[in-house]
Amino acid sequence: MKKRYIFGIISTLAVCSLALTGCTNRSKQATESASQVNQNFKTPTAVTVLGSIDDKSFNQSAWEGLQQWGQSKNITKGVGGFNYAAATQDSDLTSQINNLIKNKYQMIFGVGYRLSKSIGDAAKQNPNTNFAIVDDVISDQSNVASLTFKDEQAAYLAGVSAALSTKTNKIGFIGGVQGEVLGKFEKGYRAGAQSVNPDISIDVKYAGSFSRADLGKSMATAMYNTGADVIYQLAGETGTGVFSVAKDSAKSGNKVWVIGADRDQTDEGQYSGGNVTLTSSIKNLSSVIKDVADKNANGEFPGGKHTIYGLNEDGVDLVKGQLSDDTWAKVDQAKKDIMSGKITI
Repeated sequence: MKKRYIFGIISTLAVCSLALTGCTNRSKQATESASQVNQNFKTPTAVTVLGSIDDKSFNQSAWEGLQQWGQSKNITKGVGGFNYAAATQDSDLTSQINNLIKNKYQMIFGVGYRLSKSIGDAAKQNPNTNFAIVDDVISDQSNVASLTFKDEQAAYLAGVSAALSTKTNKIGFIGGVQGEVLGKFEKGYRAGAQSVNPDISIDVKYAGSFSRADLGKSMATAMYNTGADVIYQLAGETGTGVFSVAKDSAKSGNKVWVIGADRDQTDEGQYSGGNVTLTSSIKNLSSVIKDVADKNANGEFPGGKHTIYGLNEDGVDLVKGQLSDDTWAKVDQAKKDIMSGKITI
């Protein structure tokens, strides 16, 4: 099994020291200025336990957000800039987070609901450190920002796309670990597909893992062999197996589709003869990471608050991908209806 990762950003304290330069008779003013910069320029850190930072999905989106944030602040990867550290198992999380705190990280992002307990415990023990939990809610701590998404909205659009694109009237859904978050995706996907065709057949399976490409491959093979021609995968590295099967099928003359998740997965569907990625539901985690990191740096950290990102907040979306113009027009109308409240999921 691949190692899981903890990754983060380290602020460049050397930047702060520039405020100390100047004439001797202005040293007090420079010192105060540097102190203010240090106070506001918090250190964001992201932590993930499901797969690697190059999983082509959820974790990669978070890492890209951190990289973009660092670049916007003119800091680079490495000591004095931003970086990541590795954790091999869930039991290492508490010690890893504690090490980050000891090393003067002033903000820690917990990327994924699996970090809730570790983040919650660390926040109680370290009230002067800011934390953010993604995909879960920690409601009783003023130094924790809870960040969740209206995943069902993007999944609804994915369901509409699948139902309008299938030729067999049978579509599939492959998830990683069954739970509340993926449950929203599943229900949204069902609702969207059934809004187009109430009699559509939807095969739903969970792998029980986000890091088993071999399992994703076997599950996708079974679905495609039993008639499904569109599969929505929400399984991290397990989902790479779905793309593998779809590409092999297309190469043999049986064109099937995959709907990507969390980020635009068009590249994952590319093969010598074309592309099997129909579309992708987007979870703008990278933008959210940057937004919260900026608020933290500006002294506006949303501690104690639960922020929900949906279509209206540019938190989720669907890309056109290889959808036909007619299908895309219908998807766009569904999107407008969700945003206006005409469709409630």
